[in-house]
Amino acid sequence: MLRQPSAITRYISAVAEALSPVVDYALPPRCALCGDRVATNTGLCANCWPQLAIPGDPSCKLCQRPFRDGGLQQEAICPQCQTKAPQHDGIIAATLYNDASRQLVLSLKYGKRIGHAQAMARMIAARIHGLEGEWLLVPVPLHPRRLWRRSFNQAALMVQEISKHTGLPSVVDGLRRTRNSAPLGGMGRKARQSELQGAISANPAKASRLSGKNIILVDDVVTSGATSAACISALKRGGVGKVKIACFARVLDEQSASPEEWCDNG
Repeated sequence: MLRQPSAITRYISAVAEALSPVVDYALPPRCALCGDRVATNTGLCANCWPQLAIPGDPSCKLCQRPFRDGGLQQEAICPQCQTKAPQHDGIIAATLYNDASRQLVLSLKYGKRIGHAQAMARMIAARIHGLEGEWLLVPVPLHPRRLWRRSFNQAALMVQEISKHTGLPSVVDGLRRTRNSAPLGGMGRKARQSELQGAISANPAKASRLSGKNIILVDDVVTSGATSAACISALKRGGVGKVKIACFARVLDEQSASPEEWCDNG
């Protein structure tokens, strides 16, 4: 069940909408990829939108991995899930990894283009539907030391925006990074899992909010799934029900991504 926006939220939205023309005049909206001016602050211009790869159907029943063979049935299961069933209950990906999605994520995380988080979150929100039961949005956490260096958690920013567009409640501190694990770049799957062992836990102060709820775990990128798996294990120990993963970009072939850039532990 989706929560309706509060009166305060509606008021803030109305004020923001009223001031939007003034802000746009002083700071004209620009495309997040090419920098050209755009009519509204929606992220990308008409020429750059097609550069993003949007997941389609048919896809894997368990992990929503798109199939290249359009003749497969919707209920088909991909070879990866046939080999080992995933911990999660589905992946909601706004885009598939390519140069355009890579540029957006890197400019957000390292270029501090915080405005990108809004556009990226809106794309994720548009793909969240058909939920039954009580669901909460929870971001993948950053260790306090990394958060201090970056000054923001991109996943938490996206959670706030997704909540605004879907009405889903959020618990931005539902998970904690209890150990500042090493960057995951260059590590194999088993090494990543070992490095994240015990590094993430459910926040005991939010135990009552999490227990019995279904969770949408939000992150900017899903690569090997090691970080997501560590988060899911922590959430399950905290007594949650189902866990879906929502991300902006999903890497289907890890060799197509630079480990040094993507698998940086947040």
